[in-house]
Amino acid sequence: MNPAPQHDRNDQELLDANRRFYDPLWADARLLDPKRFNTWPLVSSLLPVSPRRLEVAPGLRPRLPIEGTQFVDISTVAVTKLRARGANALLGNVSALPFADQEFDLVCAFDIVEHVDDDAAALSELARVAAPGAVLLLSVPLHQTLWTPFDDFVGHRRRYEPELLLGKLGEHGFAVEQSAACGMQLKSSRLIDIGMWMLVHRRERAMWWYNNVFMPLGVRFQKQLALTRGMIVTADVGGVFLVCRKKRVL
Repeated sequence: MNPAPQHDRNDQELLDANRRFYDPLWADARLLDPKRFNTWPLVSSLLPVSPRRLEVAPGLRPRLPIEGTQFVDISTVAVTKLRARGANALLGNVSALPFADQEFDLVCAFDIVEHVDDDAAALSELARVAAPGAVLLLSVPLHQTLWTPFDDFVGHRRRYEPELLLGKLGEHGFAVEQSAACGMQLKSSRLIDIGMWMLVHRRERAMWWYNNVFMPLGVRFQKQLALTRGMIVTADVGGVFLVCRKKRVL
């Protein structure tokens, strides 16, 4: 049986847990070009009609182009490195975005809402800053039955059940137009345990292998993003990528 997620951490503890994991990761990482990810064909098709763009919590793996995009992240390390490459990047939290209402035509939030305690507040903020008709690109892990200690380790608060996820998005004015499977769920609990031990006890070496071997190989051999109209069949899927549209108010 998979362990239950930890539900006794408050917002600050969750924020600290995320920073403890990601700050060292970004400290030893290089910024990757968005064109290297399988999301680029979709992103590039949206750019001509999306002059106002926001990406939340990109770390050093942004999916939107550096030029012309507003970035916000909780990691000082990530923000500093993004700025060094010419990015417009601010420190901030997805649950309290420092922007005006309806400011963006394209909003990206990859693997972030599962990290916050109050995901309703996060989705509300994403909806608030999105203009009517704006596109939201979102990715999240699926199925609580796939929970492992690694979810706790990287600061996850939950994995989503598909119907609940669709309901939450609908409540905040988003309709899912397309979707695709994404992410990778390791089937071996032993490999997960080894990875966590390395990150705790041999962090420098683990980060070197991640940044110089596993991440480059993962990017090079990533599968094409196979988008389907509406919601994909999620029974055997560990994560989902969604293309959502902010509903226009009549």
